[in-house]
Amino acid sequence: MTVSVGILGATGAVGQRLIQLIDPNPDFEIEALTASESSVGKSYRDASKWRIDMPIPDDVAETEVLATEPDVVPDDVDLIFSSLPSSVGEAVEPDFCEAGYIVSSNSSNARSDDDVPLVIPEVNADHMDLIEVQRDERGWDGALIKNPNCSTITMVPPLAALDEAATLERIEVATLQAVSGAGYSGVSSMEIIDNAIPHIGKEEKKMETESRKLLGEFDGAEVHWHDADVAASCNRIPTIDGHLENVWADTEEELSPSEAEEALEAYPSLDLPSSPDQLIEVFDEPDRPQPRMDRNLGDGMTVSVGGVQETTHGLQFNCLAHNTLRGAAGASVLNGELLVDSGYL
Repeated sequence: MTVSVGILGATGAVGQRLIQLIDPNPDFEIEALTASESSVGKSYRDASKWRIDMPIPDDVAETEVLATEPDVVPDDVDLIFSSLPSSVGEAVEPDFCEAGYIVSSNSSNARSDDDVPLVIPEVNADHMDLIEVQRDERGWDGALIKNPNCSTITMVPPLAALDEAATLERIEVATLQAVSGAGYSGVSSMEIIDNAIPHIGKEEKKMETESRKLLGEFDGAEVHWHDADVAASCNRIPTIDGHLENVWADTEEELSPSEAEEALEAYPSLDLPSSPDQLIEVFDEPDRPQPRMDRNLGDGMTVSVGGVQETTHGLQFNCLAHNTLRGAAGASVLNGELLVDSGYL
């Protein structure tokens, strides 16, 4: 059965990626697109400044853009994908949930709420059952599901693999994040060319909290966050796509680099339309992964790891993921597929 979907914030960078991924997806059919007031009533072709390296799908191009309000979205829409700015998402996403829509959201608001599933399907699919707790507590017929920040989602699958092999105690990460993570107008060329910016507002806090929730245990009523200490330093560099991260992981049990690589390579993917065949690809070369060479592995949904080596208390490695595919739009779509597979749609 094909699920009818709507996209909130459809004209933005992540909204365009959502269209790119959803239009050919066998599970979904785009029924509604919403955007800001200045775009309402226009065709999507006229409302959006399309920046994806493929044409706008013909059926989407002529779709009329709607207001971002539950009462104008068709009743036959079963699932909403949200790519709204967090301030807007915080205001309107609960309204859609109250109106009975299930919302798979990339926005950062509510990710740490106790009753909101924060999910990477290959890592913590069981957390999706927080939906039942959420509905009981909030009285919603719909539900709100979140995917994590694009930098968090890069390091958590490798960390989950290592945590299964040797319990994590402390995690330190330094990121080298692509400019697309800030949106098309987020970083000016004069600011980033021939430069690196050693601060991304609120990014460190997101990585430090979201990773512990994702790696936590769900007991059927609540998520018990992982006990590991997490410290992050986030930096913007002049690559277009692909977040590269240097990670130090201290573990309770000793784990050799070769044992770590085996655990990473063996960590399973899922049988969902957007899941890559290999979730984590491990490179032997010490200078890999690299954004330009490796961000599109697995159609942009694979996390790549390299440079695994021993440290005094654990391991150090580099990891990379495509930040607008695995890290944003693709993550929301994958959560939507998990909702279908789990019977919530």
